[in-house]
Amino acid sequence: MAQVLKCLFSGRPPRRYFSSVIGNTTQTARVVIAGAGLLGNSVAFHLTEHGWNNVIVLDQHKVGSGTSEFGSGTIGLFKPTPEKNIILESVKLYERLERAGHSVGLQKCGSLNLAQTHDREIALKRRIAYNVPSGLFCEFIDAEATKKLHPLLNVDDIQGAVYVPDDCVADPALVLQVLVKLAKKQGVKYFEECQVKFVNTKGGRVESVETDIGTIKCEYFINCCGMWARDLGLRCKRPVSIPAYPAQHFYALTTNLQLTNEDLLPCVRDFDSNLYARQLNDEMLVGWFEKEAKPAFENIKDIPKKWKGHLQQNLSGHCSALWERAMDRIPLLRDNPDPMVTNSPDNFTPDGRLIFGETAEVKNYYVACGMNGNPLQGSGGVGKALAEWVVSGSPSIEMLPFNVQRFLSLHNNRQYLQQRIREVVGRQYAILYPNQSEYKFSRKLRCSPLYSVLESRGAVFGTKMAYERALYFDTDFKRGAPLPTLPNGSFYKPKFFNFMQKEYYACAQHVGIIDISSFSKIEIMPGVRRQGNSVLDYLQKMCTNDINIEIGHIVHTGMLNERGGYENDCMLIRQSSDHYFMISPSSQQTRIYEWMSRNLPQDATVKLNDVTSMYTVLNVVGPKSTQLMSELSNSNVKLQPFTYRKLNIGYASDVMIMSFTHTGMPGYCLYIPSEYALHVYDRLMTVGRDYGVRDVGTLTQRFLRIDKFIPFWGDELTSMTTPLEAGVFYSVRLDKKENFIGREALEKQKKDGLKKRLVLFHLEDIDPDKDVWPWGGEPIYRNGKYCGNVTSAGYGFASERLVCLGYISRPSGDESNVISTEFIMDKNAIYNIDLAGRLFRLTQHIHPKAALAKVIAERELAKTYRPTVLKFKKQFEA
Repeated sequence: MAQVLKCLFSGRPPRRYFSSVIGNTTQTARVVIAGAGLLGNSVAFHLTEHGWNNVIVLDQHKVGSGTSEFGSGTIGLFKPTPEKNIILESVKLYERLERAGHSVGLQKCGSLNLAQTHDREIALKRRIAYNVPSGLFCEFIDAEATKKLHPLLNVDDIQGAVYVPDDCVADPALVLQVLVKLAKKQGVKYFEECQVKFVNTKGGRVESVETDIGTIKCEYFINCCGMWARDLGLRCKRPVSIPAYPAQHFYALTTNLQLTNEDLLPCVRDFDSNLYARQLNDEMLVGWFEKEAKPAFENIKDIPKKWKGHLQQNLSGHCSALWERAMDRIPLLRDNPDPMVTNSPDNFTPDGRLIFGETAEVKNYYVACGMNGNPLQGSGGVGKALAEWVVSGSPSIEMLPFNVQRFLSLHNNRQYLQQRIREVVGRQYAILYPNQSEYKFSRKLRCSPLYSVLESRGAVFGTKMAYERALYFDTDFKRGAPLPTLPNGSFYKPKFFNFMQKEYYACAQHVGIIDISSFSKIEIMPGVRRQGNSVLDYLQKMCTNDINIEIGHIVHTGMLNERGGYENDCMLIRQSSDHYFMISPSSQQTRIYEWMSRNLPQDATVKLNDVTSMYTVLNVVGPKSTQLMSELSNSNVKLQPFTYRKLNIGYASDVMIMSFTHTGMPGYCLYIPSEYALHVYDRLMTVGRDYGVRDVGTLTQRFLRIDKFIPFWGDELTSMTTPLEAGVFYSVRLDKKENFIGREALEKQKKDGLKKRLVLFHLEDIDPDKDVWPWGGEPIYRNGKYCGNVTSAGYGFASERLVCLGYISRPSGDESNVISTEFIMDKNAIYNIDLAGRLFRLTQHIHPKAALAKVIAERELAKTYRPTVLKFKKQFEA
């Protein structure tokens, strides 16, 4: 490892000099960056590449004095696609620095990603499948080939490994030094021993940064303070939430191994042993992502800037078991039983993904932190993307999974974070089975009023935005027995599939009840200065559809950015002439409120009110739902599609009943004032017995919407996809007289032709009982050429087939890049999906009803088909 970065100010002037510079000479800056680690310096460097030179970087201690230089130095491209795209940008930056003559210690050594179990092998082969089309060479090799590439490894217990020859290592401290040098050369100013006391705001945006040696006026503030980022966020004069907290992270360095090989050995990631290893000069460095980690500074109120003396360093007891695992994998390590162990904390987030972007609370306050154990790996790409966002308004690569606005303020609770990161560390190397890998810690925080009742009825819960939601119901559960829990995950048919199938039959033939209270709910109404049609005018500007609907009617619409990409997918209910009720996906609660708030009229004629927690929401799905609701309300509830009424249900008043279900099936959504929720649910289940009522989980609801070709936010609908590409033409009115955000982009796209389209696929020649299922991310091939990826997948109960949705485009090399219905549905086109290295045939559809009709027709044909009996008797006689 490189030595700790020395102070960049050789012959540093006295502290009062910096005070005078800030106070008198440099009174303003365009951008102030707090934190002079890898991320902060990457952002500064990339801003200068856009010509932004009026930038100041502050550090409370010394440049690089955080944990940046303590990283392993490994750079691994074999990641899920969003992370890989970021890391690829980092590699490009480090290669560019090397070509320009700046040594950053970049060396290609390759990596070996080991599989000890069959499930790990499947997980790695799935990752190979979606990485290969991007151009990354990676292959699964057997134990013998693994041993040849890394002779020091014990491979007796492995199924094989994925070899990635392009993986590399670099020196974090050298990278940092070079970025600082280049940024300073372009005019960026650095101030050490300068602590940010407050970030001042005015009119909801950054105004100035108040430090202990003066105040700097600025347009933008960027928080890159690593494990101090959360505390600094709270010192903004409207506190911002940055939910990241450091965990203790251990690595060990041998002291007398004296390796003599000419070429660097490949880096090793032994996921099932929770360890990584790399050659460092003539020694070995080994680190761990423990299954249950320890929070750092747990009993200290504030994380100290000189943090090294506050962590336990006598680690022989704690690390002996970890080192034992390392010696099992690399027996040569037994020659060095007492390595030098370092306890270097790193920042982790509640979901294990980095934090990036503009905060919801304050405009022009940006953040980049939470690198989850390896800041070097992502800092180049994150710095580039954040600089693009600041300069141009959006990054050039998809960063939605990392947006800071995916969290609520509750995620910023220190106790919550300390508990959650215990398992987040280990999840970096865990097999995260899709839809089957729920957190153990920091649970039961946001609960529907029905939580305890559903739990007593066999509900198995997962979380969304910290909200407990029933995934499915274990109907074998008997009261008094231990509560059912989510079984071990699987890439095959889920172990709870039979429960989901029964839930589907309830929705298809009787009545299913789904608690979807976690959905975001926002009221849009006149502000303090009521004026004309201000609410309608505002929504017409925000929405793609025509919002001027009749009172009591509902409209499905998108809200777009200037590029035509989605910022929100929602239902709007017009409750009165100037009052609307909006329903959005659960994960949008923070993000869309911020987006809409920033687009509010400046004259305070419109206001928003988040009422998510005021209502319990029950989906009443199925052909007998109308009869059930009519009996409960003593009224006719045969509503027209996409309309709503307020009804009394049982003894409960003013329950909003809406005629849609989010599933593509008949039924209603009930928006119940939460104090009535238990009563309404009891009435539904009691009276509903005569109608075959059944509890249904959100996983079944997910499968229903996929089978009905309903795209969903975060899967199919993102800031990089448009309504035209997603095929939701019904939610766009290009002919409405009012202009809306993104309209120009959609009109251009319609004129030029679409470059990608969302398609529904049915899997053929696959055995759902024996074969690996699609779960999302898998590559799609057309006539042997890569053309897209699966966005979401499940089992189509109606079609009795595995189904998936995915965007496809023309394969590279085609003369045209415009995609049409004729191209998609070409009878000569053969589509395949790669499931962990095996290709399966796909049948493509662009209309869900036509897809289901075809399946039913084939099913009926199979029932009625009789082979023709040929009579050969006379021929033989002849």
